[in-house]
Amino acid sequence: MSPNVTAAPGSTAVPAEAVAPLTRGITVLRRLTEADGTASLSGLERASGLARSTVDRITATLARMGYVRLDGRDAVLAPRLMELGNAYLAALRLPELLHPHADALADELDESVSLAVGDQDGIRFIHQATRRRAMSLSFRIGDLLPVERTAPGPLFATEWDAAEWQRWHERRAADPEDRGFPAVPARSRPLEDDDRGEETSGRRRGVTLGDDFEERTAAARERGWALDDQLIEPGLVALAVPVRDPDGRIACVVSVVSHTSRHTAAGLRDALLPRLRTSVAAMERELREAPPAEPAPPAGPAGLAAWTGASKQELGREFVESLARGLTVITSFGEGRSELTITEVARATGLARATARRALITLEHLGYVTAHDGVFRLTPRVLGLGFPALSRTTLPDVAAPHLAALSQRVHESASLAVLTGDEIRYTALFTTSRVMSVNITVGTRLPAYATSLGRVMLADLPDPRLPDPSGLVARTPRTVTDPAELRAVLDRVRRDGYALVDGELEEGLRSIAVPVRERGGRVVAAVNVALHSSRRTPEECVEDVLPELFSTASRIEADLHIAGRFRKVPRA
Repeated sequence: MSPNVTAAPGSTAVPAEAVAPLTRGITVLRRLTEADGTASLSGLERASGLARSTVDRITATLARMGYVRLDGRDAVLAPRLMELGNAYLAALRLPELLHPHADALADELDESVSLAVGDQDGIRFIHQATRRRAMSLSFRIGDLLPVERTAPGPLFATEWDAAEWQRWHERRAADPEDRGFPAVPARSRPLEDDDRGEETSGRRRGVTLGDDFEERTAAARERGWALDDQLIEPGLVALAVPVRDPDGRIACVVSVVSHTSRHTAAGLRDALLPRLRTSVAAMERELREAPPAEPAPPAGPAGLAAWTGASKQELGREFVESLARGLTVITSFGEGRSELTITEVARATGLARATARRALITLEHLGYVTAHDGVFRLTPRVLGLGFPALSRTTLPDVAAPHLAALSQRVHESASLAVLTGDEIRYTALFTTSRVMSVNITVGTRLPAYATSLGRVMLADLPDPRLPDPSGLVARTPRTVTDPAELRAVLDRVRRDGYALVDGELEEGLRSIAVPVRERGGRVVAAVNVALHSSRRTPEECVEDVLPELFSTASRIEADLHIAGRFRKVPRA
């Protein structure tokens, strides 16, 4: 098999009907993911084994789809790519149904809690509830770990057949150092009992990491739980219990992860196993009682045929139409659409049935869908397309490229800020190169009442928190300091959807801001343009800058809604 074909482990020869551009595009996405989301185009050429012209065409297509951002000579994964992983997670439903239980357990135990699913001879995380500590869990949603070095792994292996065990043995022989699992440290040497502080049941002196996996699987089958005693790396311990679906199969595994400074593996088991089992019982009850999901509309672009046609006309041969169509097939799955036929995929995407069929054949060959009796399902491998690299994306990360584009369009400084008490805090900005420009840095705090950014966020609160009248300081002669007048100003901001502040924070400084809303509609931040009053009148700010601000906020919100579908996006 040529180096530019990324096939599923154990897959057969490339099917004659496979879509080669889709295969190559997925290879580029995987190499970008392995590079933690950013790579030079020349680096992608080397890593993928593809010709540079092919890499250029693929990244241009992915940029057109919003999945990649081209930054000079670098390709950078963009939040919109997460819609592929979101399609899998929505179809699975487990994160949506079980994350409240996992989060509550993490809060109660003050330990990190993870939900994982099996992915052939590995596991992938589908939810993380982590604790903020100096030493905290660094695994991300979508990260792939070898089964033998985890607590969930032996539990999943209790359901393996002979072929699956054979695949595991072949992978261990082909990759003895776990180089194919970049999320975990490579195996460097045998792990001695003396390194562990205590001898763990079933381990012998000098046993290499995971070599007792079959013994641990047999023990997990008997006990109904499993331990990871520093198999990933020294100091990390975990306890895992399976969550079973109504048919009795393992739907996912929940694990509590800690550090040996807090618990030994045995101590973790003794202290937390009863509480973990109680939480698992609640999760299983949730799965039994959850009503069927109502089908949601596909995440792919409406009018795909028209969109790809227009893109092809604009970009010419630089746009790889079959790649765009193939990736859109993944987004046809989702909540209430976990199993689809070829005809249903074609209907959801607007593709011809033959085109949908070839894309599904390709995705099945690569391991991203499975097929049974003419019905297709996404596999956890879809999460490997950018999700780990993007799952730690923050709101400033989302906003930064949009602020840069806004600033370049209006030729003024643009900023993003969040509300912290009575103040705003700048978390992202892009400044223009002028002799006289707005001099603000990330982290700067200013009083919310006197800023356009603060007013659009205060206006969203049911009962805006205003400082004590003694705290409403006149920073200039124009600053509104009367509480009644300020509340009237906020009412007008709420009605108009924007705030314009003219010389109230500083003489000569004029700024206009609009809110940024999360998926539920709550304002979580604001974006503004600030300038010297000599460059635009207030009327010109409303006429020329405000539409650009609304457009920018919409783009930020679109990315934020995708990035926040199955995780909380940090505001800073």
